[in-house]
Amino acid sequence: MSDPTSPVFWLALFQIILINIVLSGDNAVVIALACRSLPPHQQKKAIIFGSVGAIVLRIILTFFAVYLLELPYLKLVGAALLLWIGVGLLKGDDGDENIEGNDGLWAAVKTIIIADLVMSLDNVIGVAAAAKGNVPLLVIGLVISIPLIIFGSTIILKLMNRFPIIITIGAGLLGWVAGEMAVTDPAIHAFVENHHYLHTVLPVAGVVLVVGLGKYLASRAGGEEGSAADQPAA
Repeated sequence: MSDPTSPVFWLALFQIILINIVLSGDNAVVIALACRSLPPHQQKKAIIFGSVGAIVLRIILTFFAVYLLELPYLKLVGAALLLWIGVGLLKGDDGDENIEGNDGLWAAVKTIIIADLVMSLDNVIGVAAAAKGNVPLLVIGLVISIPLIIFGSTIILKLMNRFPIIITIGAGLLGWVAGEMAVTDPAIHAFVENHHYLHTVLPVAGVVLVVGLGKYLASRAGGEEGSAADQPAA
């Protein structure tokens, strides 16, 4: 399968690219969310740096994916991290006071890489299976996926500027993914299998938690800013 002239090689490469397109929709949403408050000249940098960094880490993660996914509590930790990222993005931790300099740019890049790494714990299994142990093929497939993810993120970012409701939907998506990740953790697998409703309840609870808490914290932060603005100058 290492022979580029073999139809098997190109079939496997096509499978890897297709898997990345299908599984990177939520990652593109995260990238767009993390970059939405940056100045226009920094948005493209954040998308490119974050996407490339995320793909590199995804390649590394793929090599250890089968072992990592068997570790108990890892997915629970990842789910908690996704909930925290979702609430932070909806709350607006990337506030205007931080986005003018490099701090805002690298904060967005860091958010993109961390979120993509956590959300890719399941995704890399499909990619690794399609590669069938062929490391060059795996790397080529993931590298080709970079412009696809960047293109998707750019489109979503433009849509967010026109339709702000997409921001809430994107944050809710993170909550849903966190719930789905939690129910597949080996540490609680037996319990979940005896309570099948948790396959639906936990993802829904993740959406409610992220959107509800994120909106609440955002409104409270806005109220505090308004109160501070109303205070007379000393």
